[in-house]
Amino acid sequence: MSDAVGLCAACAHARVIENRRGSRFWLCERARIDPSFARYPRLPVLACAGFERAPRPPTPPGAEDEPA
Repeated sequence: MSDAVGLCAACAHARVIENRRGSRFWLCERARIDPSFARYPRLPVLACAGFERAPRPPTPPGAEDEPA
């Protein structure tokens, strides 16, 4: 789990959004159906009632191009 992001880094409902200037934001897809969740939660998220571990964590745009 990334210390800067918290639970969102491993959540099935998180999606990484990158703007034209290269800033990255973590979108909570649960917010679409449940207004009690923040659309863009304050990071790091240390506790979340909607957390479900993703089979594979979301990959930030452009990260596929970076060497491991």
